[in-house]
Amino acid sequence: MYKTLTFALLLLGFSTWAQDHNLKKDYSSVENKVIEWRRDIHQNPELSNREFKTAEKIAKHLKSLGIEVQTGVAHTGVVGLLKGNQPGKVVALRADIDALPVTERNDLPYKSTVKSTFLGEEVGVMHACGHDTHTAILMGVAEVLSKNKDKIKGTVKFIFQPAEEGAPPGEEGGALLMVKEGVLSNPDVDAIFGLHINSQTPVGTIKYKPGGSMAAAQRFVINVKGKQTHGSQPWGGVDPILISAKIIDGLQTIISRETELTNEAAVITVGKITSGVRFNIIPESAELIGTIRTLDYDMQKHINRRMEEMVPAIAKAYGGEATIDIKSSTSITFNDLALTPKMVPTLQRVAGTENVVVHKAITGAEDFSYFQEKVPGLYFFLGGMTPGNTESFPHHTPDFKIDDSGLLLGVKAMTELTLDYLNM
Repeated sequence: MYKTLTFALLLLGFSTWAQDHNLKKDYSSVENKVIEWRRDIHQNPELSNREFKTAEKIAKHLKSLGIEVQTGVAHTGVVGLLKGNQPGKVVALRADIDALPVTERNDLPYKSTVKSTFLGEEVGVMHACGHDTHTAILMGVAEVLSKNKDKIKGTVKFIFQPAEEGAPPGEEGGALLMVKEGVLSNPDVDAIFGLHINSQTPVGTIKYKPGGSMAAAQRFVINVKGKQTHGSQPWGGVDPILISAKIIDGLQTIISRETELTNEAAVITVGKITSGVRFNIIPESAELIGTIRTLDYDMQKHINRRMEEMVPAIAKAYGGEATIDIKSSTSITFNDLALTPKMVPTLQRVAGTENVVVHKAITGAEDFSYFQEKVPGLYFFLGGMTPGNTESFPHHTPDFKIDDSGLLLGVKAMTELTLDYLNM
């Protein structure tokens, strides 16, 4: 109650920062371009650390606006620098640019038919998480701001980030590599803003949460060793597929019986199992790959410890062996408690107070969190579902779809956040 009241008072106190920058004509002129860019990028998706054509398109556009451009950041990332006519702070704006190994099932004129190779398999490639919209929106923001340098008191850094979905095995990438390579310095960034389109939130709505907004993500790999035998004689070997099933079942008890879910949500998911070559052979080994999602670091430590104890113990109980390797993919996406209330009035001015909603923390993850570990940041959700739609599809699915009419609000929100922050 106290925290809620304090946050509300902060919002009231900062509401005077939200100003009208009179950019209506600029927004109107860029909307169709943003939709066109988005559809082109959607039709030509590229996987993580392989976003060569996407990066080329972005760099060409920024250069055409007179923005200083750096390419090849974290492999395929693009960074643009726009200096205003007046000195001041530095604000960074981030969009992710990679697609997913998903085969699109939508019947759209700009549907992706691209094929590529992922983990040794041929896959379809699709912007099934909306990164195409993020890229197009930030390209639109760059165009609007480049025409209004007189309104910019400071510097804007545009960060087009590759590999948000995770670099291929054996490679570095994403926000963490960008941070390592110094993207938040030269000049030093004072604050960073980012957004994520949401297919199940109506167009015109913005959602945000102060503090922990999205989960920390970890990737785990379990290798199970059994003993190969004929499928008709299971007693002659040790079945790694059976052991894998028991391990999966056991891991879920960590969540359902050991994790205090009334404090924060947590998830363990096995997303891939590889084992065997033929129906009548019990194989020698199996590999399980999955993800852990947590919103509390103490809970994360407990879950990790129990998984490391449980996996080899279950395998041993059934006559086999197993190892587990856990690696972090993202930290908790944490919206700065001082910055957030300062900027909410801007979102309310742009979208309408009734359309700016506080959401509960979610178990999705974002490597935007690595930027927020270094500088204050605000990350919010933008509605992409057609209002009144009775059917919408989750992210990372073949039927994922976004209503393009929601993109302009994203352009407005990111632009106005930038100008308001720099004029504080």
